[in-house]
Amino acid sequence: MILEPVPPYWPSHFRIKFATGAWERRACAALRRQVFCVEQRIFTDDDRDAVDAHAIPICALSTLGGDADAVVGTVRIHEGQARPGEWWGSRLAVAGPFRGTAALGAGLIQVAVSSARARGCTRFLAHVQDRNVALFKALHWTSLDAVDLHGRRHHLMQADLAAYPPMHDPEHGLVTFRKAA
Repeated sequence: MILEPVPPYWPSHFRIKFATGAWERRACAALRRQVFCVEQRIFTDDDRDAVDAHAIPICALSTLGGDADAVVGTVRIHEGQARPGEWWGSRLAVAGPFRGTAALGAGLIQVAVSSARARGCTRFLAHVQDRNVALFKALHWTSLDAVDLHGRRHHLMQADLAAYPPMHDPEHGLVTFRKAA
């Protein structure tokens, strides 16, 4: 079992953006393995699948002295093969010590949907674990159906695109701040 250390500091802000560097992509994959294989035990050794070959990884970076120092959140997006304009988000994960500290999940969702909109998205969908449905509903998503995936209850959910203006520069992304104690 991999234990996540409590950071010796709490960053004042986080940058949420496309994972453009090789270290960012590697750290996104490691965080996904930690969350989906070790913590949740949804997958055995690795959660990678065929979608990863064409998905765009997005990362939430903690900062130290203004420079990115660690990936503390991730999600991937991709355009569906069957329907042009239909985009999907999946594998949303936030490192344990950072859950609930800076709205990282909401920021990852915002960059995911807004950047897809800038690329021609006309519909954005995700299979959301049951325990995260309330967050998505608060962020202007609608549940279309309940389904079982990987032995867990999920909801097929759709984003209200009107709530997500296009983001034309997701390589730089957005900044979110740590909640006050």
